[in-house]
Amino acid sequence: MKKITRIISSLLTLLAAVTLAGCHDVPQYADAPRGNFEQLWKILDEHYCFFSQKQVDWDEIHTRYGSKISPSMSEEELFGVCAAMLDELRDGHTNLSAPFNTSYYRKWWSDYPQNYQARVIEEYYFNFNYRSIGGITYGMLPENIGYMHYSSFSYGIGEGNLDAVLAYLATADGLIVDVRDNGGGSMTNVETLVARFISERTLAGSICHKNGPGHDDFSEPYPYYYNPAEPGRIMWGKPVAVLCNRSTFSAANNFVSVMKTLPNVIIVGATTGGGSGMPFSAELPNGWGVRFSASPVRDPQGNLTEFGVDPSPGCEIDMDPVAALEGHDTMLDFAVMKLLQ
Repeated sequence: MKKITRIISSLLTLLAAVTLAGCHDVPQYADAPRGNFEQLWKILDEHYCFFSQKQVDWDEIHTRYGSKISPSMSEEELFGVCAAMLDELRDGHTNLSAPFNTSYYRKWWSDYPQNYQARVIEEYYFNFNYRSIGGITYGMLPENIGYMHYSSFSYGIGEGNLDAVLAYLATADGLIVDVRDNGGGSMTNVETLVARFISERTLAGSICHKNGPGHDDFSEPYPYYYNPAEPGRIMWGKPVAVLCNRSTFSAANNFVSVMKTLPNVIIVGATTGGGSGMPFSAELPNGWGVRFSASPVRDPQGNLTEFGVDPSPGCEIDMDPVAALEGHDTMLDFAVMKLLQ
């Protein structure tokens, strides 16, 4: 029950930012190409949270894309203009959804190496003899290093599941938590996992909410905390390497930012994909939905992680594609080596 209370408290803290972000009135426009465009631009103008950090001139963008709107344009043409306008924000949390398409800014990861091949690990490191529960695959590496890959924080992970995983890996000298290609999900699952690596109430970060229509109208940051798992649960106090790549995004990005501040933890791999804005949703007159970053979340040290979390000093490494063809994940090998040191 105490754990449930903590989870609810954490969720209320995070959801408050999203709720409060929607407190400003947005003028209603006609269901026509111009009206839908203007309402979309206005919603973002008053609620999006990273204009300053991304140095976006939203007024100039209104002029440039507004000139492309005409009364006779089709829904497909309108969607194309609006989606291109949203891409100017360079934000993986910003999407426009219509019955025929959903826009998505992909360049936050598409211009970078993938740095992860699940088959390499499954075949050459475990000979397909690995365990899995929920979104986690795990096993013991030959160097007596435990390994677990959490594919998405959208997959729930129960306390009993984590007990089973950590008990199986208990004799390991260190643990690799691989969150490469983890695109995020539930912050509750982040808290559940982090709770196994902390021994006291720990600052997890801070969050702001919009309190006015201006681009820089935000509340003061207020902190949120994670607590250790309840007594009787299996904890992990040995060295940990968190393995990440550019496709480590959103809630997974938050997980990396929290773990980076813990003792005995190193972050190995490539800079994460970022995505630190809590999303907010709204609707246009024609029924299309828009989702975007509305409340910035900062790491425990007060740093904005929208642009990603860097590896620990001396721990930045990419995957060698040639070595991968021979069954070697150079990022995983590097993490093992660092733990053995």
